[in-house]
Order: sequence, then structure tokens, then C-alpha cells
Amino acid sequence: MLDAYGREIDYLRISITDRCSLRCRYCMPDGIELLSMTDLLTYEEILEIALTAAQCGFRKIKVTGGEPLVRQGAVYLVSMLKKIPGIEQVTMTTNGILLPQYAADLKEAGLDAVNISLDTLSPERFAFITGRQELDRVLAGIEAALSAGIRTKLNVVLQKGVNDDEWEKLMLLVQDRPLDVRFIEMMPIGAGQNTEGISNEALLEQLVAKYPGAESDFAIHGNGPAVYLRIPGFTGSVGFISAIHGKFCRSCNRMRLTSTGLLKPCLCYDTSVDLRSILRSGRTREERAERLAWAFARACGEKPEEHCFDREEEITETRKMVQIGG
Repeated sequence: MLDAYGREIDYLRISITDRCSLRCRYCMPDGIELLSMTDLLTYEEILEIALTAAQCGFRKIKVTGGEPLVRQGAVYLVSMLKKIPGIEQVTMTTNGILLPQYAADLKEAGLDAVNISLDTLSPERFAFITGRQELDRVLAGIEAALSAGIRTKLNVVLQKGVNDDEWEKLMLLVQDRPLDVRFIEMMPIGAGQNTEGISNEALLEQLVAKYPGAESDFAIHGNGPAVYLRIPGFTGSVGFISAIHGKFCRSCNRMRLTSTGLLKPCLCYDTSVDLRSILRSGRTREERAERLAWAFARACGEKPEEHCFDREEEITETRKMVQIGG
């Protein structure tokens, strides 16, 4: 599926829940209002959407939340998504807490890769950032994913004065492990608008000064916009997702489906197409498929040339990140 700017849109991020076992300050702070389960798409509805997406040319799916593994049956959903003709890859973003329980089952279900969020290695800072004392379980989740043979990446968001001095400690996790770490610039969405992040430009300068032998890594690491470096002697690579200081819109290949069925062409605008209303319209399966295909085409046509994270006054998305899907 091509958008108005000639970009091939083949990657769909599907949020399956707004629940999470953590309360990260920039994503899902305490006190956030949760949706009724009747507002969320059922797995049958998600699979119907994914089938149409595949028929429209989508080839890669990322299962997100909230925390996807807190929703019962998430492993089943992964297995069913993998069976859809045309879907080549299914991955997941998770906080890692439940991976010791589910990693082996996810591997058997066909999960191709997992991204695990980890912003600090300090138990005290972890509790401050996430509102929970769960660092040990996240670290165990990383090891469980690696032991299960799932390709693993770590997602790190640095905050000024909070964890910006830990970039090297976090990076060293890939020194002798077959995983990648990716530093993601704080996105000014929801509570993230009130949190000061660290630019990847500044971080890259520190990294190169510390490791002058670092060189570009052009291997394909996933579906996203990360730019990677490889440090001599390191098993894994270091990636940078620079939404603010390294705009990557020219190669954007994605759309987002919220847990309530809104199809979003771009993260920073409130433009969306309601798929849930099509699914619950009482029409036949054939009629729904036709309308879903039309909705994907409409959303693709509304995909903007670029986001405006560098011009916060133009951002029109007002929901929390957890309500959109990470």
C-alpha cells in the first residue's frame, strides 16, 4: 500500500490493551482512567482487521499495549496473527515483567522478536520512573527471552536529571549478550510533554568520544527507524530512534491501531479512522471486509508527509501514549 508520498506502508502496530503493570511517568502515570473491556477490540475483531491489513499489503505486525501480556490470551493472538497469509513477521513490545512466564510459549507461537522497555539499572530509579519495584523481574524477562531464542531489543528513554548518566551502563548490557539496545528520544505526547529528554545527537557525541572505534551498522535489525552503530568487541549493536533531532518521516512505513479500534496514520496528530464501528455495524463479513479495506485506503491517504514533534504547538494528539499504543 503506497501513500501520497510514495512510501510503502506495510507495518501495523496493534495495541491490544490500555492496561499495564507499571505506571511510567511519561506513559501511564497513576490516576489515568482505564477503558471498559467492552470498549476494547476483541481478539476476533483484531484478527479480522489484521486479515484485511494483510490483503492491503501489510506484512509486519507489532503487538503493543499498554502491556500486551497482561491481557489473557495474548500468546494465542500471536499464534493466530502468524497464521494470516501474507503476514511475514509478528513482534511485541513489552515491559518484560511477564516474560519469564510466557517467553517459551511466545517462541512456540511464532513470535519473531521482542522489544523490552528498560530505562535504568538502579532499583530506586526504576521505582521512581515506573512507580513499581519490579526491576528484578524485568531483568529476568530479558534473560527468559534470550533463553527462549527470541530476538531481543532493549528500549531506553533517557530523561534529563533522572537517568541520563546511565547510558553507558545500559549500553554495556549488549557487550556480551546477543541483543540490541536502542535509545529513543522522549516524544512530546501525553505526559511526555512535561518531561525533558536527552537528544540523541548529544548522546551520540558522548558515545563516539568514549568508543572512537564505533562504526555504522547497516544490517537490518527490525522494522523501525533506528540507526545503528556497532562497537568493536560488542556482541550486540546500539541503536538511536531520534524522532525530534533526526526526523525519519521519509521512510515511515507504519500505522497504529489503538485498542479501541482507531487507525492512526501518524502518532502526533489526532487524525484517525474508526474501524470498531465497521466491525460492530451488523453488516456481513464480506461487507465489513470491503469497508475495512476502504478505511485502510483512507487512512493511508491521510498520512502526512512528516510529523511535527519538533513544533509542539502543532501537535493535535492529546491522549496519553498508553491510550494510543506504544
